[in-house]
Amino acid sequence: MNEIPIQVPIPIPPSPCLKCGACCAAFKVCIQESEIDNIDGGYIPEGMTIKVSALSMVMKGTDRKSPRCVALSGGIGVNAKCSIYEKRPNVCRNFIMSCENGMPNDMCDRARARYGLIAFSAW
Repeated sequence: MNEIPIQVPIPIPPSPCLKCGACCAAFKVCIQESEIDNIDGGYIPEGMTIKVSALSMVMKGTDRKSPRCVALSGGIGVNAKCSIYEKRPNVCRNFIMSCENGMPNDMCDRARARYGLIAFSAW
């Protein structure tokens, strides 16, 4: 009888972006009021946001000279993690790791450099 060889799935290595967090501690994270969970369909915890003007809201901590999002936990480049990853703002969902899909992202590279991390484009 011919045995079918068992194929062991090759694990996909986790994205280095997932433990980086440099972008979460380098830029202002602007959000739309419609993303806040006190509005029907919103998902970002209201307590993690701050209104900085009549038309502008940001994630707490990112309105400072040395920003660090209130949702960020852990150390930059070591074990950083977004505590609301599934409910993160659209701007975060749309932020692309540099060289993902072969496209550079200068903002990602600058954020990493701010913390002494090698640009993903250099990997």
